Amino acid sequence: MSVYPDLRGKVAIVTGSGRPKGLGEAMVKRLAAEGCKVVVSDIGAARGAEMPETAIGSSKEMQQIVAEIRAAGGEAIGLVCDVLEEAQVAELVAKTVAHYGRLDIMVNNAGIGYLMKPIIEMTQADWDAVLGVNLRGAFFGIKYAAKQFIAQGQGGRIINIGSQASKSGFPFASAYVSSKHGMVGLTRSAAIELGAQGITVNTICPNHVTTGLGAWQNQFFSAATGRSEEKYLADMRARIPLGRPGLQEDIAKACAFLASGEAAYITGEAMNVSGGEEYH
Repeated sequence: MSVYPDLRGKVAIVTGSGRPKGLGEAMVKRLAAEGCKVVVSDIGAARGAEMPETAIGSSKEMQQIVAEIRAAGGEAIGLVCDVLEEAQVAELVAKTVAHYGRLDIMVNNAGIGYLMKPIIEMTQADWDAVLGVNLRGAFFGIKYAAKQFIAQGQGGRIINIGSQASKSGFPFASAYVSSKHGMVGLTRSAAIELGAQGITVNTICPNHVTTGLGAWQNQFFSAATGRSEEKYLADMRARIPLGRPGLQEDIAKACAFLASGEAAYITGEAMNVSGGEEYH
C-alpha cells in the first residue's frame, strides 16, 4: 500500500542496494512499493582485500532483488556500479535515463562499515577505501544526479545515508566516522548550491541496525570492549530511549518520506533515525 501517491512513476537509483538484508535493499524495495521505477545497483564483484566477497552485493544477489521487486508487482532493473569510479557513476545515471527516460531520486547508500581498526593500526589502503566509497562515492552520486535534475528542469531528491557516526565519534572507527561527518558537510553545501534548482539534499543518520554488516559490527565491538555479544546488545538497548536498535524498515520509511512531496521544504538536514539515542 502506497503512503506517498506522488512517488508513483518516479525514477529512483539506490546505490549499494544489491546485498540481501541490507539498508539499500530495504530502501529500494520500499520505493518500489510506493510505485517508483527503481534501479538496484551494487559493485557486483569483490575488489581486493578492502572489498571482499562477503562484504559486497554480488551481481547474482542484485538480480535476485530485482526479481523479488518484479514478483511483487514493481518495476526494477539492476545496474552494476563501483562508486569509486566517476565514469561508472556517470554511466549509472546515463543508463537509468536511457531505460526509464528520466531520474527523480538519487539515494547514495553504498558504503564501507567493516574496516574497523585502532588508528595506530589503520593502513592507508583501509583509510582510502572507506573515505573513497563513503564520501567520494556520495560526491559522484550528487554530482551526476544534480546534472540530470538540472537538465530536466523539474528539481529532484538526493538522499545520502549517513550514520550516528555522522554526529558522534566511536573507537576503532576513525575512517568511518570521518567519512560520515564529511557526508553531513557535503550535504549542507550541496543543499545550498542546488536549492535554487528545486533539488533537495538530505542525509539520514541511523543508529545501529543489525543487517549482515551490523551483525559483524556486533561481534567486533563486543570483542573489542571485552563484553559478550549478549551484554553488548543489552547495553545498546539500555541507552536507546525507545528500547531497541533500528530496523531496516525504519530507514526505508525515512527514505520514502524524504523522497516524497511531504518533504518538499526540507533540505540540508542530517535527520536522526535512532530511537532517541542521537538527538543533535
